[in-house]
Amino acid sequence: MPKRKLDPLPSAAFHILLALADEDRHGYGIMRQVEEQSNGRMRLGPGTLYNSVQTLLEEKLIEEVEPPADEDAPNAERRRYYRLTSGGRKLARSEADRLAGLLRLARARKIFRGDYV
Repeated sequence: MPKRKLDPLPSAAFHILLALADEDRHGYGIMRQVEEQSNGRMRLGPGTLYNSVQTLLEEKLIEEVEPPADEDAPNAERRRYYRLTSGGRKLARSEADRLAGLLRLARARKIFRGDYV
């Protein structure tokens, strides 16, 4: 069986899936959301963002959708909007479970302390 491009899931791809979990967004909106949800620790440059978006599209984890009807920003017609697919949501959930397991292990080994998981 051929190895999937997203196995293991890169951090940038996981952040993009999380950014699309609650609403459709265009590229710049994804970049801003990733920076916000990571408290500034993750900043996606355009190359990383669009390479990751292309891979997520190819794997059918996200899909391109029509812009919202109320979109009236300058250059709105050039913006591409993306939406999380059910497969993307499933993969994001699986990755979150994997990371939660790692946090539990780190806490059990007294490397990480806290009530996060």
